[in-house]
Amino acid sequence: MLKIDGHDDAILGPAVIWRGGSLCNALVYDAEKIREKLMERDGMTHEDAREFIEFNIEGADGGEHTLLVVLTQDIWDEEDE
Repeated sequence: MLKIDGHDDAILGPAVIWRGGSLCNALVYDAEKIREKLMERDGMTHEDAREFIEFNIEGADGGEHTLLVVLTQDIWDEEDE
């Protein structure tokens, strides 16, 4: 399974997903916990952290070793308004 270095505390658990015609194991991450850590640890703004997650994590193609990022709170876009 693909894993994001430095974000073990954001793991929600494992999942089995259908990808490319077969079942694959994947780790599920809490996007809000990753965002908070990027803001605290790396000094990113909310928007910078969001873009980092979208481009570098959600946009990465791990093939059969992909991972999932879940928006556990319904506030992802509210802070941008």
